[in-house]
Amino acid sequence: MKPISWDGRQLRVIDQRLLPVRVKWIDLNGAEDAFDAIREMKVRGAPLIGVVAAFGLALELQKKDSSNLEGLKTEAERIASRLNAARPTAVNLKWALDRMLETVRRSTNPDDCRNEAIKRAVEIMEYEEQTSRKIGEVGEPLLEDGETVLTHCNAGSLATVDYGTALAPIRVALKRGKRIRVIATETRPALQGARLTAFELMKDGIDVTLISDTMVGYVMSKGMVDKVIVGCDRLLSDGHVVNKIGTYQVATMADRHDIPFYAALPWSTVDLTTPLSEVKIEQRNPAEVELVRGRRIAPKGVKVFNPAFDITPPELVTGIITDRGMIYPPFRKSILEANERGLSRPVVARRV
Repeated sequence: MKPISWDGRQLRVIDQRLLPVRVKWIDLNGAEDAFDAIREMKVRGAPLIGVVAAFGLALELQKKDSSNLEGLKTEAERIASRLNAARPTAVNLKWALDRMLETVRRSTNPDDCRNEAIKRAVEIMEYEEQTSRKIGEVGEPLLEDGETVLTHCNAGSLATVDYGTALAPIRVALKRGKRIRVIATETRPALQGARLTAFELMKDGIDVTLISDTMVGYVMSKGMVDKVIVGCDRLLSDGHVVNKIGTYQVATMADRHDIPFYAALPWSTVDLTTPLSEVKIEQRNPAEVELVRGRRIAPKGVKVFNPAFDITPPELVTGIITDRGMIYPPFRKSILEANERGLSRPVVARRV
């Protein structure tokens, strides 16, 4: 199911906080609506928040009835800075806004600026949709008929525009006649695996089993997992995978049990410039840990540490599934080569 809709005038998104109990579409009419949707996790998933931010900027510019081109460009910079602060860890947000600003800066008159901004936002949405399908095609050969894939958090269609990242190879494998089962972790504290991954896979008739995060080691030790595929919010140039909190533990368990561990992502998630020491890990509201669906489970006043992401070191990563092909160690060399070649080289997955 696609979590976003654009009819040429109105942007609508599914409020993912209400899933799976209720499917509610909400209208986003500008930058503040987009900021709120991203910050409050009405929309989430690295590719999707980039798309929403791009439209937020473009729609806000439509409201500015200004004949002053330079003033419009200055306003675009301000809006982009505001949106960038909504969720600082996922690199797709900045990637999308940087491309929006490139378009705005090239504009020669106010009308051109507003029109081209909308066109660029649509292009970014279409890019994310196309790359998710490509990720599925690249990763599908990794999966053997009858295998079980464990995934963490939600990196399916609800996190992107279509198909997903981690779930894309599974969807393609199923379409090609392979029997693939999925184990989804519940993913505390926001329960994206329980609420979203299980929901969308069941809706599509895909065999999924839900487990708590603390069961990962047990199911692996029992031989119940053949591969692990997770999403990624930021891939560093040396192969460090920044993803939903708990991913590092999953990767560690996979390494302990000799299970291949893959991260799946579009190239918009790759960060070639930020060193590991400068990655900002988002700290979220303590209430996400203290409460479950609005009901308190922890004593008032308890100290809470709530990082939204963790970092998996490259030595625990078997390979990276991207729209530019499979990437294997040594990661720094492979990532730079993939960045240089773009989409020109044929992609072949290596079975592990």
